[in-house]
Amino acid sequence: MTVMTQPFAGTFVADADHSSFQFEVTHMLVSRYRASFEDVAATVVADEHGIRLEGQVQVASISIRNPPQFREHVVNGADFFDVANHPQITFRSIDVELAEDGSFSGAGELTIKGITKPITASGSYRTPVEDPYGQLRAAIELHATVDRRDWGLDWQASLPGGGDALGYDVRLSANIELIRQA
Repeated sequence: MTVMTQPFAGTFVADADHSSFQFEVTHMLVSRYRASFEDVAATVVADEHGIRLEGQVQVASISIRNPPQFREHVVNGADFFDVANHPQITFRSIDVELAEDGSFSGAGELTIKGITKPITASGSYRTPVEDPYGQLRAAIELHATVDRRDWGLDWQASLPGGGDALGYDVRLSANIELIRQA
């Protein structure tokens, strides 16, 4: 990977209407369950010190609506997000590299339920372009796979024929459209 000259300059914030954060996990050994968070915020600062990315989602904004008892367990249960005590999930980059081919790699810290662990993410980026309204827009897409148990998301049930009802590996995806701040 060839690291390129800095394509970003200044501070960019997420366009929340055009950004998303999703996760997917194996369910009942047969499918991939997907959900997203609606309330997403992120900031990218690019200066002489490099690129720094910080983001957060509000746990209560999870896309699970039905059945209500499932949403209640995931959002409020101690087995999962425990929103009353931990209303946000946050990410802070430590090292970011952008390559000439548009690929992104980086290391950072993910905090869920008050537990901060290192993660490595990869993905792609789009360099800034001017939109029809005179604003500069860019994008970063990130993917990482984590073990949910590292953050105290321990719920599990055994299947009658063997195996776990819910996978431990969770694929995280963030698609962040950014607007440069004046």
